[in-house]
Amino acid sequence: MVLEPVTLQGSIVRLEPMRADHVDALTLVGLEPEIWRWIPSQVTTREEMQAYVMKALEELQQGVALPFVTIANPSEEVIGSTRYGNIDMANRRLEIGWTWITPAYQRTAVNTEAKLLLLMHAFESLKVNRVELKTDALNYKSRAAITRLGAVEEGVFRKHIVTATGRVRDTVYFSIIDTEWPAVKARLSAFLRAPR
Repeated sequence: MVLEPVTLQGSIVRLEPMRADHVDALTLVGLEPEIWRWIPSQVTTREEMQAYVMKALEELQQGVALPFVTIANPSEEVIGSTRYGNIDMANRRLEIGWTWITPAYQRTAVNTEAKLLLLMHAFESLKVNRVELKTDALNYKSRAAITRLGAVEEGVFRKHIVTATGRVRDTVYFSIIDTEWPAVKARLSAFLRAPR
């Protein structure tokens, strides 16, 4: 598995490698408190967004993350962020997460196509055996969305993370494995072809 920054192009969105100069565009669309409600760390200022981006780029340099900005087609507007994280090249697995989308683009096909692009690259180019996804146990919308992708719920890590508010979070783990990928790909492709 070769880990290099790559642009993933779809018809609705483009996932472009995150750079330090994306901070202002991400700040412009990413300070809405509801975005960060279920994310352990909070981003409420430009300085916190800069720290968020710098941490992602540091993890890229360490070979454990590959962060992207999400760009809407055809407007070229930065509308959010996502990444591969917890990358374990030796065991051919990675996580898709750290995903947020500005509210104007939530409940659209943006997230479906972004996940399809990420999963396609993970299974077909990087040749991973396993993709993990996780979310706060209380985030029922996210849990439903991950299940809708075709991921299998594997269990709950109890008292897994202390959030920025001090709440102790239980985390639900999901996965998609390589043998499940063809069915998941067909499912997501069908969602994207459906009339909107």
